[in-house]
Amino acid sequence: MNNLIEKADKFVEELFKEKLPNTFIYHNYQHTQRVVKSTKELIDNSEINVKEEEALMLAAWLHDTGYIHTYKGHEKKSAEIAEAFLKDNNATQELIDKVKKYILATNFSNIPECLGEKIIRDADSSHFGKEYFEETSEFLRQELELHNIKHFTNAEWLEENILVFTEKHQYYTDYAIEKWKPKKDENLLELIESKNKQQKKLKKEEHKARMKAKYKNENPERSIQTLYRTTLRNHIKLSDIADTKANILLSVNAIIISLAIADMIPKLEAASNKHLLVPTLILILFSVASIILSIMSTRPNVTSGEFTREQVKKREVNLLFFGNYHKMPFDQFKWAMGELIKDKDYVYEMLTLDLHLLGKVLHRKYLLLRLTYTVFMSGIIISVLAYILSFYLM
Repeated sequence: MNNLIEKADKFVEELFKEKLPNTFIYHNYQHTQRVVKSTKELIDNSEINVKEEEALMLAAWLHDTGYIHTYKGHEKKSAEIAEAFLKDNNATQELIDKVKKYILATNFSNIPECLGEKIIRDADSSHFGKEYFEETSEFLRQELELHNIKHFTNAEWLEENILVFTEKHQYYTDYAIEKWKPKKDENLLELIESKNKQQKKLKKEEHKARMKAKYKNENPERSIQTLYRTTLRNHIKLSDIADTKANILLSVNAIIISLAIADMIPKLEAASNKHLLVPTLILILFSVASIILSIMSTRPNVTSGEFTREQVKKREVNLLFFGNYHKMPFDQFKWAMGELIKDKDYVYEMLTLDLHLLGKVLHRKYLLLRLTYTVFMSGIIISVLAYILSFYLM
């Protein structure tokens, strides 16, 4: 390597460190080194004179420097930077013109004419025929996205690479055709296989989506079942809430009665406390009434637990409620369930009946619960007023 080429190496390295953004993860100093190495490999296996070799090596080092200014049309900027660098280092005009010509030849839309142009073009795209093609290809894809030039999906990037391999790119030198093209063909086959796999996967997903949509359209039972399931769950929750409220009232009133009997009633024997007798009795009576209503709201109904075959056939019995079959032999119950599941409409009728009966139970519970709260509230108010009045009239 002569002194000018060494200077070009150091110049490019420093230039990229100072002015090339980190978003250039493909077109960077490492890429330039690969192009230089490939250029040297092609030169060593080609019949080319020393002057052409120097110009090619300089072009390889300087061909991407224009990226510090622009992405599109960087070749022209690279040629300008190369000209300024070579003039600063007292290069001949002949060498400068050759270097600029080779840099401009790296434009993908140009067709190389002389051997030097073919060498620099093949070197710049040598990664197509290398083992590391997939890695460098992904770097280029990410770089395009980072610069908001174009965003490719996996499928689109495979299509783009296949298009480049089959229609836009070719190797021009004999050495590249012999040594690099076989690996390029292997890389192309891998791209096609990846595309086929993606298409198969996409077809499977589309088929699943179609079948799922078809199943939903043809089987509205799923939504109906969800409706029944949700409604039944809500009914059961409401029943639990009612039972919890009744238990709270039951506990509170039991505590009130216990305190009244333990602390207040023994003191009423004294003549000075006779005026508290009526308010205390009012408080206890209303508490007892609240307890009774709370018990009534949570008290289960006793059912017969039996049904006849006629009732099943006429659909007059709810087989989904345990109270209607808990006394029946298993064989009878099994037969009845068999009759039920034979008919889809019968199943929905039983579910609807179960909802209706649960609704009636809830109506009774909440009606009694409301009455319990009203009695409890009235008892507290009347008792307090009675205590105030007894103290006032004392």
